[in-house]
Amino acid sequence: MAKNLYQSPLFATQVYHGKLIANSKKLIQLVKDIKKESLQILNIDEQGHVWSEKNYPNGYTSYSSQDKLHKMSSTFTELDKHIQAHVQKFLKSLDYNAQSSDLKMTECWVNVMTQNAVHSAHSHPGSVLSGTFYVAMPKDASPLKFQDPRLSHFMNAPTVKSNAKIQNQRFLTINSKPGDLILFESWLMHEVPLNISKEPRISVSFNYDWK
Repeated sequence: MAKNLYQSPLFATQVYHGKLIANSKKLIQLVKDIKKESLQILNIDEQGHVWSEKNYPNGYTSYSSQDKLHKMSSTFTELDKHIQAHVQKFLKSLDYNAQSSDLKMTECWVNVMTQNAVHSAHSHPGSVLSGTFYVAMPKDASPLKFQDPRLSHFMNAPTVKSNAKIQNQRFLTINSKPGDLILFESWLMHEVPLNISKEPRISVSFNYDWK
């Protein structure tokens, strides 16, 4: 007997989460190298600090100043190469008529969130896929939080139970560790809530668009 269509999840929103590299030694070394270079960028990027002071209180991002790190550093070029394999898997899961070879990394930048930094809800317009690679996630560091893209259309809908199935929840938080990768479609709204960790939370964000 065919499954009732109306009992099937429709219009699914997918988020991809996994380790960047299966080889733990290579992954540890890459995380170490990216952390070192990220802190070097943090220390010398005067333009980025000026922008961050106005737009990203208690945090730093190279988005406004150095957002092509994959073209400036062999370490970030290697990161791009490893991400591409996951992009291919994600595109397949989405059933898109596209291959990773159809896309290219267009932006790649560093984020450093110190205590009390917040990254408000936003999307990445003009890109196909976006994501984050985690470099340092101290204890109590804030997770990445996604919101249901239909949120503004629920009107008089009841609240969702706290133990609702994941596909029925309105928000999803993903806790990550150094070496983890998250991919999502660029239109999906996401944020990083107030960071209470005393040690900096370091990540690399990026966009992929058509070649």
